[in-house]
Amino acid sequence: MSRPLQRGVLGGVRVPERGYDLWDSQSKDKIEKEDLDRRGSADHSPFALRFPLRVLLGNNSESKYGNVKAENGFASDPFMVGTPRSLLKLMLLSLKFSLVFIVVLALTGSFWWTLSISSSSRGHIYHGYRRLQEKLVSDLLDIGEFSRGPLRLKESEFCSEEFENFVPCYNVSENVELGVSDGNEVDRQCGRELRQNCLVLPPVNYKIPLRWPTGKDVIWVANVKISAQEVLSSGSLTKRMMMLDEEQISFRSASHMFDGIEDYSHQIAEMIGLRNESYLIQAGVRTILDIGCGYGSFGAHLFDSQLLTMCIANYEPSGSQVQLTLERGLPAMIASFTSKQLPYPSLSFDMLHCARCGIDWDQKDGLLLIEADRLLKPGGYFVWTSPLTNARNKENQKRWKFIQDFTLTLCWELLSQQDETVVWKKTSKKSCYASRKSGSGPSLCGRGIDVETPYYRELLNCIGGTQSSRWVPIEKRERWPSRANLNNNELAIYVLQPDELTEDSDSWKIAVQNYWSLMSPLIFSDHPKRPGDEDPSPPYNMFRNVLDMNAHFGGFNSALLQARKSVWVMNVVPISGLNYLPLIQDRGFVGVLHDWCETFPTYPRTYDLVHAAGLLSLETEKHRCSILDLFIEIDRILRPEGWVIIRDTVPLIESARPLTAQLKWDARVIEIESDSDQRLLICQKPFFKRQAS
Repeated sequence: MSRPLQRGVLGGVRVPERGYDLWDSQSKDKIEKEDLDRRGSADHSPFALRFPLRVLLGNNSESKYGNVKAENGFASDPFMVGTPRSLLKLMLLSLKFSLVFIVVLALTGSFWWTLSISSSSRGHIYHGYRRLQEKLVSDLLDIGEFSRGPLRLKESEFCSEEFENFVPCYNVSENVELGVSDGNEVDRQCGRELRQNCLVLPPVNYKIPLRWPTGKDVIWVANVKISAQEVLSSGSLTKRMMMLDEEQISFRSASHMFDGIEDYSHQIAEMIGLRNESYLIQAGVRTILDIGCGYGSFGAHLFDSQLLTMCIANYEPSGSQVQLTLERGLPAMIASFTSKQLPYPSLSFDMLHCARCGIDWDQKDGLLLIEADRLLKPGGYFVWTSPLTNARNKENQKRWKFIQDFTLTLCWELLSQQDETVVWKKTSKKSCYASRKSGSGPSLCGRGIDVETPYYRELLNCIGGTQSSRWVPIEKRERWPSRANLNNNELAIYVLQPDELTEDSDSWKIAVQNYWSLMSPLIFSDHPKRPGDEDPSPPYNMFRNVLDMNAHFGGFNSALLQARKSVWVMNVVPISGLNYLPLIQDRGFVGVLHDWCETFPTYPRTYDLVHAAGLLSLETEKHRCSILDLFIEIDRILRPEGWVIIRDTVPLIESARPLTAQLKWDARVIEIESDSDQRLLICQKPFFKRQAS
């Protein structure tokens, strides 16, 4: 029985060698059909399809029609030029050759194209050729983003144990090897090292922090890198107020040391002329920068008086002041008074506090005091506690004399000195600088230098802030909490209308209500009770340390406080966007400038909630770093079982969601409104435990 003809095979030419004949299935010629039937299935070997070039080029064998006589008595040659049939055959032959050439060219190009794509993506994304080709055609941009993401995570899914408390950009040993000295080895140095694209695991015995306010006074030893010896040998007042047992560090006691912090705060208030520290609010004090803060006990005590204290200290490989302060649920970040300006705008804080903070204010020809002056608001206070103020030897007396004389050239008034503590008040009047003796003290910064975006610039040898339209004495500002609502004159400084801030505040009130209504059932249904810890009814103390990655006006912070949430917020203003950090600081909040393509100056596992509204749109527009880079950094600073809220456009949320699986986050996409072009991506970081070695 003869086999059916194969569709699509070009006919009309026979290659008799080895019996590989190909026939035109459309021929109606009876002789061809009969001949085909006689030859049977031998003419249709599947190998005929593998050699299309032989069909086109032919060979010297006799034609199938070689013995057939035409009507004029001559043998009919199907390739003889001049006949209609020969012209048709030549056209078909040309068409065949063109088609085969195109097919071969396409296959060759596709082969090399596939090799090129495979070599660039390392073959980590799509392993099937057809799937790869379809995905590349459908969404080439997404495949580029995903190829960078999974590749990095697969190379090193979890960081080694040495990275448990590591903070990139603060590699002290590397700075020493590079010859950095004079105290600058603790400086932030970003850009030299490669980004760590691995997930940081918590220590072996890590436990979820206790809820606020209990967690303010008691933390788990395993959660921080500090030894019993470091606790006992610590010399700072706040460090000495620590009690260590087998599993916990306690900051509360009936001992005289804890009475001491209250007495110390009371003493400072009296030196300013107030009855006690609770009256600092009435004197215009709301935000305090605590330099070398110990473990945050000064700020913890003042928190009950609605005073917000930001702790800053150098990076420390162990026994970190910043890490323990954040673990207690208090504001803190890594920052150094060494060679660079701090990432805060001029005129940011109402008070600077330094109690045995280790800063030699007489060094560097007074540059550090100039930086302190830049950060102080007009009429603000500088509080310094140091044995240098009661110096007995001539060398220290000389140093103390230099500080006294230099602060006079800064127009600081020495209000009082008691024991080792000294309090200065910065001038509220710009005219003071003009009344100084000619050539005495640093000059005033010009408008081109006195800027509001001091992102780790070199220290300046001029007085900053005097050119700012924000020069408003603290005693003339609204008292907290009214201060959070800027008046019309203050808004005019930022070229804002009152209704703009009102509209922003109203929208964030609604957003916070929605966040809590969405997250309360998620938290308390998935985790109704931790072992040994009775969870209160939601939404009581769901979070404490909150990071807003794109704070804008600080509306999220304001809405949380108005909703009476027991939180503090680190308001981050990206340097890639508009700088509203001065406005945020003037509202009585705390924040910092930051480049999100770099490491945030904090230790791993320090925030309970990370919020990012519009950040993906802002950062991806610049194409300086990927969404995966942002997510890995979020994962580093987020504590286990912490939460992430990302609010952005639908395309960016859809492109970001697959990356959450690579980070092992539990993610949910939620529609805000039916007609909105934005979505919420709510994620929770799992609690992965490192196995004990």
